[in-house]
Order: sequence, then structure tokens, then C-alpha cells
Amino acid sequence: MTNPLTHKTSTPVTTLDDLAKLTNYSFIESLNCDPDAKADGVDHAARQVFSGHYVPVSPTPIKDPEYVAHSKGFFQELGFDDNMAESADFIRMFSGDTSKVPQPINKVGWASGYALSIFGKEYYQQCPFQTGNGYGDGRAISVLEVLIKDRRWEMQLKGAGRTPYCRGADGRAVLRSSIREFLAQEHMHALGVPTSRSLSLYVSKTEKVKRPWYSEGSHSKDPDMLISEAVAISTRVAPSFIRVGQLELFARRARKQEHLNAMEELEKIVIYLIDREYSEVIDTTLTTAEKVVLLAREFRSRLTSLVANWIRVGYCQGNFNSDNCAAGGFTLDYGPFGFCDEFNPHYQSWTGGGHHFSFLNQAAAAAQNFRMFCTALLPLLASHHGCQQQLEEIHDGFSSMMQSKMHEMWAAKLGLSTFNPGLFSELEALMVETPVDYTIFFRELSMVPDDIRPLKKSFYPSSNQTAPEALDRRWSDWFKKWQSLTGMTSVSAQGYSREELSNRMKRVNPKYSLREWFVVPAYKLAATGDYSLIRELQDVMTKPYAEQSKSIEEKYYQLKPPELFEIGGVSHYSCSS
Repeated sequence: MTNPLTHKTSTPVTTLDDLAKLTNYSFIESLNCDPDAKADGVDHAARQVFSGHYVPVSPTPIKDPEYVAHSKGFFQELGFDDNMAESADFIRMFSGDTSKVPQPINKVGWASGYALSIFGKEYYQQCPFQTGNGYGDGRAISVLEVLIKDRRWEMQLKGAGRTPYCRGADGRAVLRSSIREFLAQEHMHALGVPTSRSLSLYVSKTEKVKRPWYSEGSHSKDPDMLISEAVAISTRVAPSFIRVGQLELFARRARKQEHLNAMEELEKIVIYLIDREYSEVIDTTLTTAEKVVLLAREFRSRLTSLVANWIRVGYCQGNFNSDNCAAGGFTLDYGPFGFCDEFNPHYQSWTGGGHHFSFLNQAAAAAQNFRMFCTALLPLLASHHGCQQQLEEIHDGFSSMMQSKMHEMWAAKLGLSTFNPGLFSELEALMVETPVDYTIFFRELSMVPDDIRPLKKSFYPSSNQTAPEALDRRWSDWFKKWQSLTGMTSVSAQGYSREELSNRMKRVNPKYSLREWFVVPAYKLAATGDYSLIRELQDVMTKPYAEQSKSIEEKYYQLKPPELFEIGGVSHYSCSS
């Protein structure tokens, strides 16, 4: 039997009218609307939303929109004609004006509420009403769901104006942050990391807002000035935008019996998540309790793999709260993210993230989000003690599975068939002490050199090296152990040649990484109306494993310049709006 949430289509999409034919609004048709909502979507003031899975909201279009970029790769995957991105009706819709969309596209979009947990602790005060009923999509409005080639995609405008969850903010995103997210999503996809995707990016030629930011060369942790920035709308796309925090919201309401339909709404959103994101692995004929157990097991597998992949490519989410954790197990919400230059287990580009969301602590943060995920599912198992026990066992097994995925990842980065704790521990200490550029080091190691000299291309100058000769000896000793374990000191003990080893390692160790100091010049140039550097970065960063031209290598495969360390807006930032 065909899943009602998916079906196959190969319709070519060359116009917005073609896209309209693929419309299928399962979220708003399957789930509950806020009973206090306005049907016309004119609902742009912060207010409490007490029940329902979504609120109808009309986007607020940006003024005088101009095309900046679209994802050519994603357009191709979807079967979209590239010319459509610059067509008048497409620009109008995806810059927030849905007043003239062709039927059956709705003129009104929707926003959803969710709860907030920070490292496993429930919070309410971020909601202006101190109840948790005003926290959710404050400036992100979904406008379309389509079925394309057996896959469902939800299209969401970020920066599309106020919603009831705006908490008094202006509902806008600026060009700077929109460029960061637009580039990062497609880079992550190219890296092989599950993620939301980028469709299009438009900027207003006349509308601006003020944002706190850093003065040129500032070493301040917090922004030290207000700047006027152009507003933009980016369209991000995902199978769904259901978050762990969303499940938490309905679980909290059910737990507290806040309204008569609270338990029903929790069950509805969980079953809908299963049908939408997990239908290929969870039998729809099972009971709700059985489905819930399988959901927890599958989400655990996806989440642990996701975090191991983040570490593999040097990515730090920065703010891995439960509301930034997609229940489908992919990367979501590119706000205070960063790709590390110099290896540091405690790397964190967001000044508000602290140690708990730092680079190598992301596994612990994921464990806390998984705990909140399981806690949200628990009310649905109240009368099923056997399933409760299974859920507890799945939860308790998270750490061992996370460790196993991390060991597999480190072994792959090092070209080993199995993880070697001693070798890795020594390497980690050397990378910190030297220090090394994370991406360049592993890429140079992937070339399987004869000695450590090529690896020194990744070494940053350091005033802490009191005995460089001794450090060199330690590196040489480590390298010989690595050579021995890979079998490169003789005929390969792992059954493949040096070239095969190199190719295997290069498939998991990218050459190019979307470093912040590459993005800053791009958005500065874009502020003048020149989008050429954005498009260059698109091209380079969607081929992160490839050997590219000599000029690209010289520009994008190099150490971070020393003068850019500790600079606000480059090495760290306190906001990214």
C-alpha cells in the first residue's frame, strides 16, 4: 500500500505553475490548527498559543527583492529549471509575497511552536509570557509542501516577518546571516552530512534593519556597535521541520494536562513524525506503543551518526538545544555554527554556547537531547510497561552507541580498520600542543606521506612550543606508529595499496571547509550588490573532496591568517541574526 505522505512524480518543473501541481499539504491537513488562529494569516503580534500544532501566518514580503543566488545542485535534484529562480513569480513567492501564487498553493503559510531545553534542562523564561506558550518559529514561515520523485519536501522562508512566536522581534533575517546559512547547508550536503537544504536567496534593495555587530578588527566578545543591514529571505528545505523541542512542547502539555486534547495532540505529532520521516523503517500496522519504541531506536541511530559526522568534518553546531535538534536526525538551524580552523576540543565560535556545546562535547549535548526526546515519548507508553522498559534500555544505550560511532569515524579518518585508543589519544594531545589546522592535517595525512614534513603544512605557529625539536620527535614517533598500523611500512596489512588507502581517507577527509574568514569577504562584497564571491564559494564548497584548480587551492586551502584570530565576527560572535 502506498504511504499517503509520499508518491512518485517526475513532472518537469520549469514554472511556478508546474511547481504548484506538486503541492501536497500533509502537515496542515493532518494536524491541528491553533483554534485561536486567524484564517487569513494576519497574525503577526507576539501572543500565547495554547494548543494546536501550527498557526496560519502570512509571510511579510521584503521590499524590492533582488536575486542573490540559488542552489543549482539542489535545483537539479528536484528537477527545477535554473531559469525559474530568476523568474518574476518565483522571486515574488520566495521573497515572501504569496498573494498571487497559483492554485493550489496556499496564500497563507504556517508557523509552529516548540519548547526549549538547554542541555537537558527545561526552560520557560525565553517565552515572553513565562509559560512556554509563546516560543517557536519567530521568523520562519513554511509556505509549501511538495512531493517530488518519491520524496516530500517542506519549503520554509527564513526572515519572512513576524509570527505569534516572534517574542517582540522584527521577524527579519539580514543578508549576512542568510548568506552563511545558504552556503553552509549545501556545503554540509556535499560533505555527506544529513542536513536541511538551500533553495534560494533574495535580498531587499531598499529595506534595512539595525543589528548589533562588531566594529572592524574588534576583539570584543560582544558586538560593540549597531549597524544597518539589508534584509533577506532564504528558503530552506527539509523532509520536515519537526524538532525534538516540538515533541517536548506537546509532552509538557500532556504531562500537566493543560487542555483536554493535550495527550491526543502529542500522539498525533509523534505518529505524524513516524509516517513522514520514518515510514521506510517503521511498519505502519504496528500499535502506537510499538511504533514509539522503534522511533526511539531509529532516531538514536540517526542522531549518533549525525554527531559523528559533524566531528568528522570539523563542524560545531554552537547552540545544540532541543529546539535546534531535528527529530528526523539531520542538521537544522545554522545560527551560531562554525567550522574549526585550529583543532581545539573546546572550539566554540558562539560566545553564548559555553563548554557544553563545544566541538568535542557535541556528543554529550546530543545525549541530553535524546534524553528529552525519550522523555517526550514516555506519556504515550503509560499503560505499556514492557515498551517503557524497552524505551529505557534504548535511552541507556545511547552513550555506548555514540562512542562506537565516534570510534568508527576516527578510525576512518586515520585510515584504520579499527579504532586504536592509544594512537588517537597521542594524536589529540599533539594536535592541541602544536597546534594544527584540523582540515588540512587530515587531508595531508590522507596523501599517505613518507614522513611528517608534508603534515607541517597544517601546523600553526605557536609561542607555546618551548622545545620544538622534542615535539618533532614525538610527531615522528607517532607517525611511525600510524604507518605501522596502516601497514604502509610494508605490504599493506589491511589488504590494499598506498593509493587505495589514500583514496579511502580522502573520501572522509575533505580538502575544503567553509571557514568563517572565507564567508566574511563574501557577505561584505554582497552588501555592495556584488554576489560573485558567494557564487565562487558555492562552486568550491559543493565539491569539498575534489582536487580543484591551483588558484582555488592557493586561495582556500591554507592556514587561517594570524591577524584574524580572536576577531569578533570572524573567530567568534554573540549573535548571527
